[in-house]
Amino acid sequence: MTPPSLPASVPASGPAPYLARRAWVGEYFDRTAAAAWQALTSDAPVSRVRESVRAGRDRMRATLLGWLPPDLSGRRILDAGCGTGQLAVELARRGAEVVAVDLSPTLVDHARARATAAGVTVAFHAGDMLDPALGTFDALVAMDSLIHYELADTMHALTALAPRVREQMLVTLVPRTPLLVAMRAVGRLFPRQDRAPAVVPVAEGAFRRALLDTPSLDRWGMVATRTIHAGFYRSTAVALRHGSFRHAAGAERAAEARSASRPGEPAWR
Repeated sequence: MTPPSLPASVPASGPAPYLARRAWVGEYFDRTAAAAWQALTSDAPVSRVRESVRAGRDRMRATLLGWLPPDLSGRRILDAGCGTGQLAVELARRGAEVVAVDLSPTLVDHARARATAAGVTVAFHAGDMLDPALGTFDALVAMDSLIHYELADTMHALTALAPRVREQMLVTLVPRTPLLVAMRAVGRLFPRQDRAPAVVPVAEGAFRRALLDTPSLDRWGMVATRTIHAGFYRSTAVALRHGSFRHAAGAERAAEARSASRPGEPAWR
């Protein structure tokens, strides 16, 4: 099956596997799943399965927000794969200048409506998170937006993004478990048009090795991880920190942050 054509707003850049996968993911979320995704990210009644996914996503969003300072005034943040804008709105409420991008114009329209209702300003774009025209940022948050790509394509994405991010990159992975690997193998038996874009399980160790083996990311290090498991939702948050900022805080502040952090949290804010 030929992948859907790319939206005009999406630059055709990147390796062929990434481009094909991106087109498929964008088509699915913009047409097939837009209504379901809007319901999932609202207070509307959903099935028990989707309730567990909603609860897991709420916990993941809280985890990523907890890895950022409570006051984000003066910071420019990219919400890469913003969906219906839940995270973008929370970042804006903290005072950040938020740029939010998603492959689905339909979901971006929902996100704009959410931001308007919340009384915050967010610069929303329908397109590719890798588009250099989006500018430079203090931090990047990519919640459950890279989970549909193979590890090599995820590294390609981070390599493209890293030069435009000064301090932090917070991303999520789907942990590699025997059950998820088996489910993915079974899913491949069905026609592509009948399937949602499958997630790609990635072991934390494999991600760490890939990071170390990518020269263009040699100044970025993993400083924290946390796995969220809620019913049918399972995802691992990964905090990446640019080396030049890793020791920016004074010794006293660092010690206070370490003592205040719960297990799995980074000792910086």
